[in-house]
Amino acid sequence: MTIQDVYVRSNRRITEEPKVEVISGSVMDNMEVDIVTQKTTYKVYKIRWLMLALFVLYSASNSMQWVQYTIINDIVVNYYGVPSTFVSWTSMVYMVTYVPLIVPASWLLDKTGLRVTTIIGSFGTCLGSWLKVFSVPQDMFWLGFLGQTVVAVSQVFILNVPPRLAAVWFGADQVSVACSIGVFGNQLGIALGFVLPPMLVRSQGTVEEIGADFQLMFYLVAGATSLLFVFIVLFFKAAPQSPPSAAADLGASLDSNFVHSIKKLLTNRNYNLLLLSYGLNVGVFYAISTLLNQVVLTHYPGANEDAGRIGLMIVVAGMIGSVICGLVLDKTHKFKETTLAVYAASVIGMIIFTFTLDCGYIGVVYMSAIILGFFMNGYLPVGFEFASEITYPEPEGTTSGILNAVVQVFGILLTLLYEWMLGEVGDRWSNLTLCAILALGTAVTAAIGSDLRRQAAEQKA
Repeated sequence: MTIQDVYVRSNRRITEEPKVEVISGSVMDNMEVDIVTQKTTYKVYKIRWLMLALFVLYSASNSMQWVQYTIINDIVVNYYGVPSTFVSWTSMVYMVTYVPLIVPASWLLDKTGLRVTTIIGSFGTCLGSWLKVFSVPQDMFWLGFLGQTVVAVSQVFILNVPPRLAAVWFGADQVSVACSIGVFGNQLGIALGFVLPPMLVRSQGTVEEIGADFQLMFYLVAGATSLLFVFIVLFFKAAPQSPPSAAADLGASLDSNFVHSIKKLLTNRNYNLLLLSYGLNVGVFYAISTLLNQVVLTHYPGANEDAGRIGLMIVVAGMIGSVICGLVLDKTHKFKETTLAVYAASVIGMIIFTFTLDCGYIGVVYMSAIILGFFMNGYLPVGFEFASEITYPEPEGTTSGILNAVVQVFGILLTLLYEWMLGEVGDRWSNLTLCAILALGTAVTAAIGSDLRRQAAEQKA
């Protein structure tokens, strides 16, 4: 018996030639029997971590501007002389612009790949940041809002990327962690958006001093986004030389049709249920984040920096939760069970936050915010990955794009509802309403079937 191993490298994959085992003897009519097996080995590249790092920083540079105005709502209102509602819309414009633009953005990602859309998004983020630099004069709030809108439009080239980037660059045993780290970039930016504006822009001072603070903040952001744009143009790549996993290989070999993918996704029962549950969870997070300054100052007057730091705690705890959940998914592949457990824990966290907000000890509010953030923000990559599993082999960019579009709709509706209820019935009943919404989302999640198509493709391969 002889065994011959031959390794052949190509630009697509590393393939091990069939191993042929020849057995001679009186088998049937003394024929030789050939037993042929074939195995494909996939390679991952170290440069994948650079791609992920560039995306994380790029995503953070965009999302940090989401709450740049709202976390210092009272300062912006006094300095620019605009209504509080106008300031709230600097956050909601992120949601409004996303809904109509995500379809063309997803189509572009599907057709041109990661590099083209990343460059476009990075350029838009940079351009909007520079427009704000010239909006410091007190009668130029409109220009700052225009810059904010440009940055918000650029977001459509970011939010649906993490699952696509993870699937294109990372192996099957790292894809969930990579997606979690990609989402971590968005959360990192939000964290910076919560903490930096209250630190950089003083709440008390002359008009000239506050104007100088705004100028410094806008210049810092514009400089950072410009540097990132240059790095992305120079170093960011669309895909590795060869696919990193069997699922990625199969996905790349399929001839995708964007309209057909949309139809298949919208007729997928499990995906539709996930759209509803994911939208409710992240919509609640958007509402709390947008109006956190108002809620905290109601019970702790003058605590502007504390409001920013509480927002920071929510997001940092969520980043830790995201990575832990990603590790759990990669080790166990229990997508349905993990999603349901994290969602139910978000309800508990929201209840704790509701009943400790007015306790009179702001340190307690910090602790309850950490619990809330760990589970509510930790849910973000879990929902992304669950969506990729139950919709495989549809393009991850399209799957996550629709998911985020629904999130923006819920974000707008729940933010408007939360703002109205805060004025009418106060924060206790407003927060209890958000608890009930999260409980509804938990029930919807329980109804989702555990149809793990990507895992099945990996096992079959």
